[in-house]
Amino acid sequence: MRHCMVFLLLFLQILLLPKIGHSEDLDDPVARIAIGSKSFTESVILGEIARHIARVSGASTVHKRQLGGTSILWNALLAGEIDIYPEYTGTLMQEILVNERLESLTGLQESLKQSGIRMTMPLGFNNTYAIGVKKQLAKELGLERISDLNNHPDLIMGFSNEFMDRNDGWPGLQRHYKLSHKNVTGLDHDLAYRGIESDSLQVIDLYATDAEIDYYQLQILEDDLVFFPAYQAVILYREDILARNPRLAESLNQLTGKIDAQTMIAMNAKVKLNGLSESQVAATFLKETLNIHSKVVTISHWQQFLRYSKEHLILVFVSLSSAILLSIPLGILAAKRTGFAHLILGAASMIQTIPALALFVFMIPLLGIGGPPAIVALFLYSLLPIIRNTYSGLNDIPMHIRESAVVLGLPSAARLRIVELPLAARSILAGIKTSAVINVGTATLGALIGAGGYGQPILTGIRLDDTSLILQGAIPAAALALMVQGFFELIERTILPSRLNISR
Repeated sequence: MRHCMVFLLLFLQILLLPKIGHSEDLDDPVARIAIGSKSFTESVILGEIARHIARVSGASTVHKRQLGGTSILWNALLAGEIDIYPEYTGTLMQEILVNERLESLTGLQESLKQSGIRMTMPLGFNNTYAIGVKKQLAKELGLERISDLNNHPDLIMGFSNEFMDRNDGWPGLQRHYKLSHKNVTGLDHDLAYRGIESDSLQVIDLYATDAEIDYYQLQILEDDLVFFPAYQAVILYREDILARNPRLAESLNQLTGKIDAQTMIAMNAKVKLNGLSESQVAATFLKETLNIHSKVVTISHWQQFLRYSKEHLILVFVSLSSAILLSIPLGILAAKRTGFAHLILGAASMIQTIPALALFVFMIPLLGIGGPPAIVALFLYSLLPIIRNTYSGLNDIPMHIRESAVVLGLPSAARLRIVELPLAARSILAGIKTSAVINVGTATLGALIGAGGYGQPILTGIRLDDTSLILQGAIPAAALALMVQGFFELIERTILPSRLNISR
C-alpha cells in the first residue's frame, strides 16, 4: 500500500509538471504566447517569423518546434496548447476540414471561426505538393507529366509519411491517376532527398518551395489531371489573441502577400543549404520587408546541451522511478497470486506491443503536448521488463529455501522481505537495467510532441541533413544509457552481495 501511495503522488506530480520543451526566450520560462511548427524547415521559419512578431508586440514567447504532423498541431491549437502555427489552405480544406467540403477562403475563415480559430489571408506563396524525379531519369524515360508514370509501374517511389495517409496525398493521387505502382515506401520528407540522390528512390513528393529541388537537379512532373489543390500559406491563431494581444493579431495580418514563392525558396535555402539559423533568417526578412527589428537570441552549444540534458533527465528520472515503484509491487502480486499473473503480465505485454511513437501520440488527447504525455508514455513502456523479472525472480527461488523459511515460522511479509526479495534482487535489477536503457533511448521520441531532450538536435539534424547535430543528440543519449546501466550495475556489485550474505 505504501508503494502505491508513493506512486500515486509521483503520478500527480507528472500531471502538474510544467510543459518542458524548446524555448529560445530563456529569461522568461513562463511563456504567454506559444507558437508551434511542423517538422520541416519552412514551417519552422514561418514559426520563427511569428515568434519575432510576438516578441516585438510585447509578449513573451515559446516556439515548440518540429511537433510532428498536421493533426498534432491542429489539436494542440484547439486545446490551447499553442496559440499560433503556420498552415496551408489545401491542408485545411482537404485534410483537417475535408468533411465540410469548403471551396473558398471566405468559407474556410467562417468554418475556422466556429472553432475559435482565426486565419490571416494568404502570405503570398503556394507551397503545393508536387511529384519529382531526377532530370536525367525524366529525360531517359520521357517523364513530363504525372500521367507518364503509368508507363513505368516498376519505378521506386518514396513519399513522406504524412503524404502516404492524407486524402490529398498518395491514396488520392493513386486513384486520380490510376497508378498501379506497388514499390511505394513512406519515410521522412527530408530523408527522401537523400534517397533520390543515392538512386535508392526514383520518385518522391516535393513541396513546391523546397530549396532542394534545384540543388538535387529534380524535375517537377506536370499535374496534368489537376489533382493537387492550392496550398496557400497562412498563419492560424486562436481567437482569444484578439483580446489578449490585439497588436500581435494586427502584426500577423501584415504578412499578407509579403512572402512570394521565390522569397520563401530563398529563405529555405539559407537555412538548408547555407547553414543559417531559422531565427536569423526570420529576423532578416522582417527587417527588410516590414521594418520590424527583433533581437536574435543566440544560444551557445553548452547552453543547448545543458537544456537538452535537463529535459532528458526529467523525462527519464520521473518515468523510470515511477515505473520501478509500481512494477515491483505488481510483480510481487503476480508471483504471490497466480490468478492475477496472467492479467498483470498480459496487460503490461499489450502496452509493450504498442509502437513507441504511437504511445506518445495516444497521450496527447489526455495530457496535451510537452513533458507530461511523454513521461506517462515512457512510464508505461518501462513496466514490462521490471514486472516480468520480479515475477520470474520470485518464482525461480528453489522450493526447499521457501519451505525452510516456512519451517522457521517466518510470517509471509517477513519471508518476502528477508528471504525472497534479496534472492530475487539480481533478476529485479536486470529488469530495471533493461527498462532504463529502453527508457533513455525511447525518450528521444519525446521531441516529436514538444518534450525536448536529446531528440531535439536529432530531429533538427535529420531535417537539415546535419550529421553533427544528430550526433549532438545521439552521443549524449547513448552515454546517458551507459551511465544509467552502470549505476544499477554498481548497486548490484556493492549493495546486493552484502544483503544476500545477511539473508543466508
